[in-house]
Amino acid sequence: MPAIHFFEEDVTYKLKDKLKVKQWIKDTIVAEGYKLQDLTYIFCSDAYLLQINQQYLDHDTYTDIITFDNSEYEGDIVGDIFISIPRIRENAVKFSVSEADELHRVIIHGALHLLGYKDKTPADNKNMTQKEDHYLAKRQFIS
Repeated sequence: MPAIHFFEEDVTYKLKDKLKVKQWIKDTIVAEGYKLQDLTYIFCSDAYLLQINQQYLDHDTYTDIITFDNSEYEGDIVGDIFISIPRIRENAVKFSVSEADELHRVIIHGALHLLGYKDKTPADNKNMTQKEDHYLAKRQFIS
């Protein structure tokens, strides 16, 4: 049965409008022509995410998000998305946006990676940002 889960590791964080956020993510996945199977978001500390970055990606830097695609079949969405809550808070201040808006941008950014969108080149990054903006505008809730 398709599901989206939210967990915490090394932080205490309660997502507001959880059911509405889940529906928004599902709607995004369907709009892109994919089928949700199992998607897990893990809200965590900087230290926790740094350890994952070092262990699995051989990167020794802080980041706001790491996405792992666990899909076995094309068109299915199965993955784990780790999000640093301290990075979200810092970036919200840096970009002069609400913490909720920054969190939602990163939540949908991770889903977009699972949907095949990249962000390593300037052109890919521009396309990713446009997709983020598009789906952020489709939220039926305000946190």
